Amino acid sequence: MASQTIQEQLSEARSALHDLSIGKSVVELWDSNHERVRYTAATRPELLAHIARLERQLAHVQPVTSIKFCTSKGV
Repeated sequence: MASQTIQEQLSEARSALHDLSIGKSVVELWDSNHERVRYTAATRPELLAHIARLERQLAHVQPVTSIKFCTSKGV
């Protein structure tokens, strides 16, 4: 899955979590299979798990752009 698509899904999932947190009773998302998934306050842990999966996928897709070395000697 492309990085942009994962980022978009993650943004939508975080927004849905926010909506549940402020009292919205039902939120709906489209998953990677283009199926509609409904979350409620009772299924909030499933939404959190979905967000965690997307974050792990995104971490594996994004390339490393820099490496920082820390040493105990020097300036």
